[in-house]
Amino acid sequence: MLNRRSALAVLAASGLAFQRATAAEPLKILFVDTGNTGRSLMAEVISRDLIKRGGSFVAVISRGLDVDPFDDAAEANAKTLMAQRGFDVSAHRARRLDAPDVAHADLILTMTGDHAAKLAAAYPQAKAKTFTLAGYATGVEEAIPDAWGKPMEVYVAVVAQLDRYLPLALAKGIAAAPNRPEAAA
Repeated sequence: MLNRRSALAVLAASGLAFQRATAAEPLKILFVDTGNTGRSLMAEVISRDLIKRGGSFVAVISRGLDVDPFDDAAEANAKTLMAQRGFDVSAHRARRLDAPDVAHADLILTMTGDHAAKLAAAYPQAKAKTFTLAGYATGVEEAIPDAWGKPMEVYVAVVAQLDRYLPLALAKGIAAAPNRPEAAA
């Protein structure tokens, strides 16, 4: 049986185990779109499920660049699509991106290049950690279009893009994150 000192020596000898033992915080990913009622919300919800199923040490939130305080509930079609997957987003209220969100995020993924440009203009210190979701996931820029007010087919197409890019982006973020349990695995 190992005592505490012997256990620490074993951990120190194994960089893999030592990194796992000392990781203090999760990788923090921030999803950003315009109003935080559709795309970024669905990205957050789908990512939470992927993270839970994968056992990853990742925290995600979503925010909007131009939140309408009079229209802050999840979009009806987004609610329907998330409900079909077993997720209830009816209590969601959009939140505007602010400086603490940016400061605490390790990785910021936007839905379009315009979102990334606006965010970098407002928060220049975040430029190095801000990418479009598609660009970060695949290296190829592709906007995830705003479905607000559009028919269900557009929302279905948005979710298909999210399903394609989110697993890739999460895996890349985890692999690139220093001192995170998954980065060591």
